[in-house]
Amino acid sequence: MHRPAARAAKLAGLALPTTALLAIGCRTSPTATPPATQEVTVQELRRDLYAFAADSFLGRETGTEAADRAAHFLADRLRALGVEPAGDSGFFQRVPLLRGGYGPGTRFEVAGTGGGTPLALGTDLVPLPSLGRGTAPPRLHAEGELTYLGYVSGPNAAGSNGAGEGDVAGKVVVLVNGAPPGTAPAERASLEAEGRIGPRLRELLPLKPAAVIVLTEGKSAEFVGQLARRLTLESGDGLSVGEPDSARTLPMILLGPARPGSPLLPDGWPGRGAPGPLAGLRFSARVDNAFTAVNVVGVVRGRDPTLNGSYVAYGAHYDHIGVQHGAAGDSIANGADDDGSGSVTLLALARLFTESARPRRSVLFVWHVGEEEGLLGSDWFTTHPTVPIDSVVAQLNADMIGRNAPDSIYIVGPNAAPNGQSRVLGEVLDSVNGARARPFLVNREWDSPTHPEQIYFRSDHFNYARRGVPIVFLTTGLHADYHRVTDEPDRIDYEKLARVAMLMYDTGRALADRPTRPR
Repeated sequence: MHRPAARAAKLAGLALPTTALLAIGCRTSPTATPPATQEVTVQELRRDLYAFAADSFLGRETGTEAADRAAHFLADRLRALGVEPAGDSGFFQRVPLLRGGYGPGTRFEVAGTGGGTPLALGTDLVPLPSLGRGTAPPRLHAEGELTYLGYVSGPNAAGSNGAGEGDVAGKVVVLVNGAPPGTAPAERASLEAEGRIGPRLRELLPLKPAAVIVLTEGKSAEFVGQLARRLTLESGDGLSVGEPDSARTLPMILLGPARPGSPLLPDGWPGRGAPGPLAGLRFSARVDNAFTAVNVVGVVRGRDPTLNGSYVAYGAHYDHIGVQHGAAGDSIANGADDDGSGSVTLLALARLFTESARPRRSVLFVWHVGEEEGLLGSDWFTTHPTVPIDSVVAQLNADMIGRNAPDSIYIVGPNAAPNGQSRVLGEVLDSVNGARARPFLVNREWDSPTHPEQIYFRSDHFNYARRGVPIVFLTTGLHADYHRVTDEPDRIDYEKLARVAMLMYDTGRALADRPTRPR
């Protein structure tokens, strides 16, 4: 479960979209095989959690090799169980992510007959990561012949009429946002303003250059200096969902200071240098702030051919917060409860569904990456689903389900989700729980979008709910070891964890055998 943050607070104020789910009418059920009598066992949960929350996985922080090994641990187990792969690459769904800062692979170079001249990140150039909310992201790789287009505006500017598509397509174009030589002092500030950059970019980007480099003077140079410090020196290591470079439609956009003698400008600039190609010079660049993580996805196919194209989904997140540098003694936050408990429970449920009589609908299992970074894996899965999102009739999310009082459990969703979309799902779970020999005492105080803890917004079910999927979030609550190195496997109540697992199994099977969706 990720900590509440500014992002969660912003999400709390959004009007959540409701995707209409088509109701499936009642049909005569094929003859059903009696449900299996197998149970999720304490032994398998303890065995798997001691392995999954071991120091060897280094806290499973998204973006690390250890998190990748955790994903392979889950995929190997699913393969051994005979679960059907349901990612875009076997059991893996690739999730493109962006780091908050730039990695050591970031490079810029101007190459000519005399060799290459490297340019420094921050000092010489800084990538513009976005043109604003709702716009396509710029490319992370660029290469092409250098062409100088003159000033952004003013009497020596190269206007759009002088830079046709045939002139700049596939090339790296350079402009100066500043005042040409001889400009009257009273006019300099206007020509150096950063506000002139945006309109010129809007003219150039449709012409499909490989990259646009804007070098700046005066006030706009101060603005670029501040941007460079923020992006290269002050940026944290936070992550966000990105797009693979192959899907990016905008050229790379770079900003930097305009300096005499720069290899990006004509010889003799600013006193000389007309717009045109910089003969024999090529520019290449790579921005190192993108990487690919994975969700782990599998399916147990239902037995009813009329219903097995729809899914009851189970979700958990397999990432945690990694190594806590500076911590005295033990520095590895193993995340046994958060969310090792949910992750190994889903493995046990996958085993149970493969070994028992198949339900009518199919059962989808998704282990999400990047939950601790802001629900990133579930955001990607619900916007780029490997099964149609409107075929998911319900999602049961498990996050931190192995601690606190033996008979207590929190349920979130039936009241908190918009438009009553999860109300029927909550009724099904309550019915299943009430029929058990030892039912849980259900606490509903967090089942509200306005509760101060904002629990509804803090785990992966939220991204399913905001796309219209009925959800229920099961958790046994916060505790003193939350996001601490003391969240260890020996503190889990395995008997309680097994009981939560069976509540999830019985609820999921009831949903999967229903002829209609829980709406």
